[in-house]
Amino acid sequence: MDIILNRRSIRKYTDQEVSDSDIHDLLKAGMSAPSAGNQQPWHFIIIEDKEILQKIPDIHPYAGMAAQAPRALLVCGDLSEETSPGFWVQDCSAATQNILLAAESKGLGAVWAGIYPREDRVKNFTELFNLPEQVIPFSIIPVGYPAEEKGRADRFKEERIHKNKW
Repeated sequence: MDIILNRRSIRKYTDQEVSDSDIHDLLKAGMSAPSAGNQQPWHFIIIEDKEILQKIPDIHPYAGMAAQAPRALLVCGDLSEETSPGFWVQDCSAATQNILLAAESKGLGAVWAGIYPREDRVKNFTELFNLPEQVIPFSIIPVGYPAEEKGRADRFKEERIHKNKW
């Protein structure tokens, strides 16, 4: 529970590099997410090229922190891998959340910046990363060691809980 409750969106990073081993663990966590019919319709791009990271804020208005992050992960859905059409969005959401939780468990900071379903973002990320037609960019996750500290947020709202019916 502590990992879940302590996870926060981190948008400022130190210059400390993130190891290949840590990135591997984040991707392993992402690929361990549940998916409809176990279709696992995802692909991931590890972004460590500083020139590419610098371009991301130009194509995503809420991903400015990517320019300062040592690395980022691009989560993509592959429509050719779908066995349950339309569920790739939920599958990639679960993978993205698993990556964020794994980052928290390792003392890393990360933030989910959504791409899909914004057509302009999808188009721009598709072009920047030369994605095949059947691969849809879903989210970008800048990753690094936190240069900001955020306390635990209490988001539990009893009034949002219903029993049996609304």
